Order: sequence, then structure tokens, then C-alpha cells
Amino acid sequence: MRERPDGKRSANGKTYDPERLFLPPDDDLAPNRPGETLRARLDGSAAARASGRARLVLARLLGRRPVEDAWRRALAAEQCVGAALEGLAGSGWDVVHSIVLPGDAIISHLLIGPGGVFGISSRPGRRARIRAGESQVCTDRERRPGPYVRETRHDAARASLVLSRGCGFLVQVQPVLVFVGARSVETAPELDDVRVLGEEEVPGLGALAGVLHPDRARRIHTVARNRRVWLWA
Repeated sequence: MRERPDGKRSANGKTYDPERLFLPPDDDLAPNRPGETLRARLDGSAAARASGRARLVLARLLGRRPVEDAWRRALAAEQCVGAALEGLAGSGWDVVHSIVLPGDAIISHLLIGPGGVFGISSRPGRRARIRAGESQVCTDRERRPGPYVRETRHDAARASLVLSRGCGFLVQVQPVLVFVGARSVETAPELDDVRVLGEEEVPGLGALAGVLHPDRARRIHTVARNRRVWLWA
């Protein structure tokens, strides 16, 4: 069922949202690039980067996995998925990247458009065979399962509460988990509330429709891009 329209109308009959006009630039998340938070972690002063390089070399010689390596893989995954989502912009979709929640959780991408609202988490697949269960993900490259399904579901629920409160109507955020560069992705039959995709399937989200009226989608995007609304997520 399509949502009813929201927003105010100008003299020419077009809808607009006055909150967007007064959003301070420092609080506007719309300009965020994919992986914005990870970029910030990897950036820093020249001295820090110089000392970091020496530390990375030493850690690799000792057979350890520096956290910066994981950040770079995660950044590459977010950039890949982000580019695919940006390609949907011409067909009525908006996307906000790298939304930081209290506690350092990050929603990699929030996709808003005719097919609804999707909270998307991007993960590096690392040429692994992936099997997503009801709460965890098992791969043939890791000894222990990862809590990625549970985390993606939880972050989407938090986003739904934030957006519903900010918009004044119920906003359902559908959780999506995307693995970039995986050899294969398999979803257990009991997992029916989280979409688990390979990166090549991301553009298919743009074919979804019939859920949000354009006015409501614009309203949700206005609220979602406001950094301050996420401070109480």
C-alpha cells in the first residue's frame, strides 16, 4: 500500500520541506562520501601516517593483522556498494552514506525511494563462500562466525525509531547486508527479515516500488540527512 503524501506545497503546486532549507552545512550528511568515517580513521596528520607505516610494516613482518588493513578492505567494500547505490539516483532514489550511531556503530548506506527505506551494511567478502544464518554469518575463511546479520538487523531497527520520531509517521527500515567480492553468498531458509546480497545484486533494489509516495520519501531523506537526529539513536 502506498503511503499518503506529506510536505507543504508552493504556489506552483510542487512540494517542499522547509527543514531542508535551514539545515546547517555542518549537520548535513548528504555530502558524505561512501566510507566517510573510515576515510577519517585512515587519514590524520603526516606524522601519524609516517609512524603508522612503520608500525604496519612491523606488524605484517610479525604475521599480525593491523586494524588499518581491515579498515581499507571495509572502505573498498563501502565504495563499491556506494557507487552502485549512487547509480539509482536518477530513478527516484536518494542515499545517505556513513551514518554514525551512538556507540560507534555505522550504517554504511541508507537508501530511500519508491521501494521503501533500506539500511545497508557493506562487508568485504574476500573471495569467501558466505552462508548467512538467522543471526550469524559463516565463511570458509574465518574460524568463528561473524555477528553481521544480527548487527545489521539491530542498526536498521534503531534507524526506524529515529526516522519515525523525526518524521512523525512510521518509517520501516529494511535491513540489507552486502558482501563485496565473495565467491558465493547463500542465505539460510529461516532468515527472512534481512536481505543478504552480493554486490552485483545491489542495483536490483532500484526496481522495487509501490511502497513510498515521493513526498514521504523526500521527507524521510530530509530527516535522515540531519546529523543531529542520530545523536539519540
